[in-house]
Parts: sequence; structure tokens; C-alpha cells
Amino acid sequence: MIAVDRLAEVFVEVADTLVDDFDVVDFLGSLTRHTAEVSDAASAGLLLADPHGQLQYVASSQESVKLLELFQLQYREGPCLDCYRTGVAVVNSDLHHAGQRWPLFAPRAIEVGFQSVHAFPLRHRHKVIGALNLFSTDTGMFAPTDVRIIQCLADIATIGLLQERIIRDAEILTEQLQSALNSRITIEQAKGVLARTHGIDVDAAFTKMRDFARRNHHRLSDVARAVVTDPTRHPELTTTL
Repeated sequence: MIAVDRLAEVFVEVADTLVDDFDVVDFLGSLTRHTAEVSDAASAGLLLADPHGQLQYVASSQESVKLLELFQLQYREGPCLDCYRTGVAVVNSDLHHAGQRWPLFAPRAIEVGFQSVHAFPLRHRHKVIGALNLFSTDTGMFAPTDVRIIQCLADIATIGLLQERIIRDAEILTEQLQSALNSRITIEQAKGVLARTHGIDVDAAFTKMRDFARRNHHRLSDVARAVVTDPTRHPELTTTL
């Protein structure tokens, strides 16, 4: 049975971790350690899907689990892969009776001292983005309440990943917006330079600069920056005939 007081501590610590500048890898590593502790499992590990849908090792509470996770990936069998493929938790699987299901993984896990395994999906809506594995040195069974709690911890891992992605996307968007604003300022400056150089109005200067950029397959912002900072770079644009 999972200790409620210890679980409360874990949730508080996780909440404190999910700040703007949190380290997602450290967060997931801590979560695997906490999951192993509160569930009384010997070890826990976590695999995530890359952009191509292939699972990759991310974190574990012990080195032995890291090796088993990599073994699963290498031989394409094991509870984590089944969980990821189906989106359904693998619970209370006795490794001594799993040889037919996982002929390579089961004996390898027994060899390093584990007796049972469990895997819980990391889900975002209907999409599975990874799986959380638990390895036990006995064949004790997780009660339904324990299963729900561990799934909650897997859900927290998903929330952490989404939080990190939102922060990263927000930072990228902010950078893109700032870049667009900076480019617009530079373009306005370049229009003024060309207007004075050629004795034309700013609309004509912009058309001249845009046509030059398109004709020579340059980015408009790059051409504008050159006009402002290094006019000799494009003499056919910045020099009068």
C-alpha cells in the first residue's frame, strides 16, 4: 500500500519543481525515483517517444533499470513497449510466467533480480507519448488504488513535459516576434537610406529593395540589414548610376 503522507510530499516537491526554468531531465529523473519509493518497487524507468514515434530512454532510478530499458528498445519487446503501443497499463506481470510474452526480456529481467514488472502510459489526450516502468524484486500485487496513484504519477510526468514544451514554445514565439519587430525597424531604416540615395519616396525605395531581394534570392530582412550596416555589400542596390 502506498503511504499517503509520503505521496503528499512527492506532490508538493513536484509542484515546486514545475517552475519556469525547471530542468525537464532532472524532473523526470526525480519522478522515477519518487515513483519507486512510494510504490515500494525496487526501481523505475521512463521511456519517451521521439518525433518519429520511436521510444527513447530518458530516466531511471537505478543503472540496472537503464540497461533493461535499453534492452527493451534493442530487442523491441517488454512491458514498456506493450504499454506504449496499446495505451493500456501493464500491471502485476509475474516475469516467471511472462516467457511466452517476452521471451528475451523476461529472462534478462529475472537474471538481474526482478520478479515482476508494471508499465503505465504517459498520455496526452488520446496520444501516448511514453511509458513509466516499475520493476519489483517480489511478485507482490499492486492494489487497484495503488494502480490509480501510479497512473497519476505518470500523468504528472506528462504534465511536466507539456509544461516544458509550452515554456519552450512561448520562448520561441517571443524570439520570433522580437526578430520580426527588429527586422521591421531595420527595413524602415533601409527604406530611408535608399530613398535618400536614389532621390525617391520610401514606397518606391521599398519596392526597389524587395525586388532586388527576390531577384537575387535573398531574405528581405538580410538585404535591409546590409543596406543599413554595410552598403558596399550590394552596390547595385545602394549606389546611384
